Amino acid sequence: MTNLAPTHIGIIGAGNIGGTLARQLVALGHQVTISNSRGPETLESLVAELGPNATAGTPEEAAEAGEFVIVSVPFGAYRDIPVAPLAGKVVIDTNNYYWERDGHVAELDAGHATVSGLLQAHLPESKVAKGFNHIAAPAILTDGAPAGTPNRRALATASDFDEASALVSALYGDLGFDAVNIGPLSESWRVERDQPAYVVAQTRPELEANLARAERSAAAA
Repeated sequence: MTNLAPTHIGIIGAGNIGGTLARQLVALGHQVTISNSRGPETLESLVAELGPNATAGTPEEAAEAGEFVIVSVPFGAYRDIPVAPLAGKVVIDTNNYYWERDGHVAELDAGHATVSGLLQAHLPESKVAKGFNHIAAPAILTDGAPAGTPNRRALATASDFDEASALVSALYGDLGFDAVNIGPLSESWRVERDQPAYVVAQTRPELEANLARAERSAAAA
């Protein structure tokens, strides 16, 4: 039994996380429109593998098609995410800040902002939620387990909108993970890079403990 009824989901970014989630979501019976920065024609083999419930499109088309949308692009490209077609929609942000790749962002380096908070500011009429940023892509395929399984892995979410957190939590459940709601996006740093909860297999109590242990510090210079 799944928490989410079959729906159409947009995915912007077809890398490790985006591509893996597309596979899992199609397997659950959802329709997916997936995009990348290089054009739909570069996704033909992936769409063929995913089957008739998957189509390739531009980022704008994925944003328009999805009842909700997953953003899984390198953080440095977040300002390229289309704004207008995402108005009113839940946007699940899987991004992480790697200053070595993305270049330094002063407000993140100083601990004055969060990755998902910056995306929310870019998408002022959307409902951004943190999700899937602290699990390696292969583990999405292998670590899920039915509800009630001992030592079931847990994942965290955060949002300024209750309905967005609830959607991510339901999606986690469908994929075989327990959910922990951190609270607002201002607290989402607790599950970002270099924190105890980042990319660690952990149960719900362990995740809650790791979130509590998190300490905010400036990024490496």
